[in-house]
Amino acid sequence: MVLGILKEDSFDNRVSIIPETAAAFLKLGFNEILVEKGAGERAGYSDSDYLAQGAQSISESEVFAKSDIVVKINPLTPSQISLLKPAQMLIGQYNPLTNKEVVDPLLSGNITAFSLDMLPRSTRAQAMDVLSSMATVAGYKAVLLAASEFNGFFPMFMTAAGTIKPAKVLILGAGVAGLQAIATAKRLGAVVEAFDVRAAAKEEVLSLGAKFVDVEGAAESAAAGGYAIEQSEEFKQRQAEAVHKHASMADIIISTAQIPGKRAPVLLRKATVDAMKPGSVVVDLAASSGGNCEYSENGKTVNVNGVKIIGDSYLPASVPRDASAMFSKNVLNFMKILAPKGEPVLNFEDDILEGSCIAHQGKIISPRLKSLLSPA
Repeated sequence: MVLGILKEDSFDNRVSIIPETAAAFLKLGFNEILVEKGAGERAGYSDSDYLAQGAQSISESEVFAKSDIVVKINPLTPSQISLLKPAQMLIGQYNPLTNKEVVDPLLSGNITAFSLDMLPRSTRAQAMDVLSSMATVAGYKAVLLAASEFNGFFPMFMTAAGTIKPAKVLILGAGVAGLQAIATAKRLGAVVEAFDVRAAAKEEVLSLGAKFVDVEGAAESAAAGGYAIEQSEEFKQRQAEAVHKHASMADIIISTAQIPGKRAPVLLRKATVDAMKPGSVVVDLAASSGGNCEYSENGKTVNVNGVKIIGDSYLPASVPRDASAMFSKNVLNFMKILAPKGEPVLNFEDDILEGSCIAHQGKIISPRLKSLLSPA
């Protein structure tokens, strides 16, 4: 069995498999590891690094021609899809719940594809949970980005010129990204508040030394697997009032709230941003799914009356070395279930394989994706 590693698109500096993990795949039982030339360069890994670990460096077309399993973080481009062979396997993070167009060519091409962002939220799946890994990177980098754009200090300073007050940071959404943002902002000395609709998040927020913004009456569902769900209009109104009150006093806002398969909830209304102090910064990690801020534009920085709104859902690509290492280990752990001895075993009674398989023999296997795409 041959594993192929593709170079990511120009907007993403990561690589799906790092050299150290490539060697681990050989130990797992794979016959060859083929790496597209230059695949790891932007993440700090040279072709010679891969060669030293037993991999081969070849062209993109050769990777497609010779590989049984192809790994790429982002969806394939149209030209790459044309190079796929029937029955080839594909592994990556394709967000099919919001990017449904990535599924059709895989179904028509008889490709078996696994999207690791579709894994079930379970203890067993944690070691291969790319969403958590990349959210950790995004939450950390969002705070550093905000600090670099903010027109003041994060910590309190006692100086001969007087006392500088610490920055006030509000985190919207206390999932993995939000919790990492809280921890990072606290390390930098900020005063931190956090909001989340999930009751379980309160204890985690408080344990990190932040204040929890509590809005009563939020709906939750065990079927959501730990994710937030759509809220009632009545709750949204109370939520908007609470967020407006705290956001208008904040210097920095990091928004991370998302609902799988749906548009991100709007938490920062235009009126709220308009009430913020000039020089404040909003970093919206949900920009690619519509954004938590009404002013957000994905991939852009918008200036509204002196308030910077940074819409960036690709922050993990800005920390390419360690983000690549984390993603790579997630893929290896997934492969230990898919191909425990270097040969795929497609047991779709396994909830990990069933949940993450978005295409196989022209059919959708993932129950979540199948439910979303099936006609009403």
